[in-house]
Amino acid sequence: MSLPSGFVSAASVADALPLHVVTRDTLAAWRATQAPAVGAWLDAQGFEGASFSAVTLPAADGGIAGAVIGVTDVLDPFAYGHAPFALPARAWSLATALSPEAHAALQLGWGLGSYRFDRYRTPLRVPAQLAIEPPQGDVLDQLIACVRVRDLVNTPTEHMGPDQLEQVACEIAERFGAHIEVVSGEDLLTHNFPAIHAVGRASHRAPRLIALRWGDESHPHVAIVGKGVCFDTGGLDLKPADGMRNMKKDMGGAAHAIALAELVMARKLPLRITLLVPAVENAIGPNAFRPGEVIATRQGLSVEIDNTDAEGRVILCDALTYAAERKPGLLLDFATLTGAARIALGPDLPALYSNDEAVAQQWIEAGVAQRDPLWRMPLWRPYLRYLASNVADIANGGPSKMAGSITAAVYLDRFVPPTQKWAHLDVYSWNDADRPGRPAGGEAQGLRGAYALLKRHAGV
Repeated sequence: MSLPSGFVSAASVADALPLHVVTRDTLAAWRATQAPAVGAWLDAQGFEGASFSAVTLPAADGGIAGAVIGVTDVLDPFAYGHAPFALPARAWSLATALSPEAHAALQLGWGLGSYRFDRYRTPLRVPAQLAIEPPQGDVLDQLIACVRVRDLVNTPTEHMGPDQLEQVACEIAERFGAHIEVVSGEDLLTHNFPAIHAVGRASHRAPRLIALRWGDESHPHVAIVGKGVCFDTGGLDLKPADGMRNMKKDMGGAAHAIALAELVMARKLPLRITLLVPAVENAIGPNAFRPGEVIATRQGLSVEIDNTDAEGRVILCDALTYAAERKPGLLLDFATLTGAARIALGPDLPALYSNDEAVAQQWIEAGVAQRDPLWRMPLWRPYLRYLASNVADIANGGPSKMAGSITAAVYLDRFVPPTQKWAHLDVYSWNDADRPGRPAGGEAQGLRGAYALLKRHAGV
């Protein structure tokens, strides 16, 4: 396994410097093991082991003898995310005894902190490198999955449209021996995916449903669905400029779904997975779907289009229906679905909805353990009244501004059979500004917790 950016094989370097990890609580004990001059240096630098702090230690010859970084929660990967660019760009070797869980968090956080999206420009500097003993397996595969999400979301729509998403899925399928099927363009109507077709028909790039299947028939079946709106103009209900600026990220749900499926296959979990990505561009054109139109869906329900900017739920309803027809033991979907979720919970907490108490609790617990938090929101079905239509079975929106994230979730719930265990994650997939370990741009949220949930589902 080749090592991601920010890592170097310990066997390949002879001059890696020691890296010490402390918290405010452990700083005094660590200082007691050091020479008095080290303590004096730390005092001179004002180092107290605070979060996201780092200081190099001087050598007698004027060079660097080592470094120490401060963290708060040793099990939180992002606690270490500042280190790769806070330290000089050279090799470092961990000199602090950490638990296996904390060591894994360090490696994951180091990789996340080392990330820079470099497709179009060369970063100003390379990150410091952490010397490790490969192969690291699970940790590095999780890092690769997080980087996959970031790269897909960061790539502009010019180079990440429906056809490029299909190409990514095909490359993954070929690597892992998965079966892939793509239904695109007018064939969507022939194969009864009318809602996906309606949303994407105005783009010069054909809408499509990407389906990847992998795993032994005897293993538990999990379906993973991701919203793949590769760019969202808002359609005829056009977004203002500031609302459209970052809409390359509206395929963040698809990025999460693809990365999660890839991670399951890379780790060879004993699962049978079905990955479904409805991939479209919500464009403006002579044949764009219009407010007031009534469109068909795979399930047979008619949907009145109240707002063309509520398109994600429209493509997802066909994909969720198709996924449920396969009768998986668990159905998960990821979607950058509503701004209302961000207003309610901010950018860092994805909104979780589920029709199954055990599934919801397990995902929440997994998120807490992985320091990959999410927040459960109520699947309050009485709010379907906000989606009432006078001409169709349901509308995709309505005049009320109440409970926007919840109404989107109950819309999706209408297309999931009551007996189907299902969870929906309304995820932002984005960092608005640079933070330690979280560079501005695409972000994986809820992914590591979902992976832990699937490991539990697989019994490993």
